[in-house]
Amino acid sequence: MLFTFLLVVQTIVAASLVGVILMQRSEGGGLGVGGSSSGFMTARGAADLLSRATAVLATIFIVLAIALAAIAGVNRNPPTIDTSLANQVAPAVPLSTQPQPQPAQQQQQQAPVGQTPPAVPIQQ
Repeated sequence: MLFTFLLVVQTIVAASLVGVILMQRSEGGGLGVGGSSSGFMTARGAADLLSRATAVLATIFIVLAIALAAIAGVNRNPPTIDTSLANQVAPAVPLSTQPQPQPAQQQQQQAPVGQTPPAVPIQQ
C-alpha cells in the first residue's frame, strides 16, 4: 500500500519535473547560474524560481527513488521452489512401442527416389 502511494507520488513528481524543465529558457538561464535580488517575477526572478523548483523536485525525485528501492528490497519474498513433482518417476515406455532398428539393407531400400543412400549406414 505504501509502495503504491509512493510510486504515484514519484510519477507526479517526475511529470512536474519534466514540466518545470521544459518551461526554462534554453539560453543558459537554468541551473548553476547565480541569482540576483532585482525582483521576484521579472524574467530573472522567474528563471530563479524555475531553477529552485527544478532543484527541489530533483531532490524529491531522488529521495523517493531511494525510498522505493529500499521498500522493494525489504518486501521481497525469498524464491520458492515447487517440490511437488520431485519424488515422482516418469512411467517407463513399453518395449513394444519403441521403434525397432532396421538393418542396413532395409535402410538402403527406403532411400527416396533421386537420392543415393549413404555409403555407411546411419545408426538411429
